[in-house]
Amino acid sequence: MIAKGGINIIVSSFAVFFVLLVIWIFYKNSFLLFVVILAGLFFLFNTYFFRDPNRTTPQNLMAIISAGDGKVVQIVEEFEPNYFQDRVWRVSIFLSVFDVHVNRIPISGRVNYLRFIPGKYFAAFKEKASLENEQTAIGIISETGFQVLFKQIAGIIARRIVYRLEEGQTVKAGDRMGLIRYGSRVDMLFPLSAKILVDVGQKVFGGETIIATFIDDNQKTYQESQIDEVPEFAEG
Repeated sequence: MIAKGGINIIVSSFAVFFVLLVIWIFYKNSFLLFVVILAGLFFLFNTYFFRDPNRTTPQNLMAIISAGDGKVVQIVEEFEPNYFQDRVWRVSIFLSVFDVHVNRIPISGRVNYLRFIPGKYFAAFKEKASLENEQTAIGIISETGFQVLFKQIAGIIARRIVYRLEEGQTVKAGDRMGLIRYGSRVDMLFPLSAKILVDVGQKVFGGETIIATFIDDNQKTYQESQIDEVPEFAEG
């Protein structure tokens, strides 16, 4: 399956490859052949990059599901001034050009915060990218009052953030909501009361990996056995 945001790019790159191939057939020379090969490789790369595999999302209302594929590069406690206006956990996920770049909803609920923030294009794995890079910030509140803020953050190569959400929209955990073209980053912020279930350096998968679980205020202990097992990743 191909991501919606990548279809035009794939079609365009194939068209360029096809035109160059036709020209080479009539005007054969080594340099033109080299250009044709590069165009063909670019088309194949785009087809691979914009893949959009189906995922099985754990059915757990207490779970915070990963909003993207990639490697966890930071888990820090920090003050978030705009949405939570409080200290929170931030889990940062770096998406390389080889990761699936389709982003997914981390919890079911209602979008109650949506901001596009212009910025710079530092390398996405650097800490300052979270504050200074171009990004979207999306807050979701569940029916039970749990909240998550997640950010789509551009990188050096990524210059296009795509999101298909509106403030007030009802969403479901695991649903596709957009993508970031080429190398990028996703930050997930949530209350300090939540229990983090991933480690720095761990590979996570959007729509499948449980990043953390909320703790019910009326339930002092939350049994880990209640957490659905994360299905083994398999692209399809």
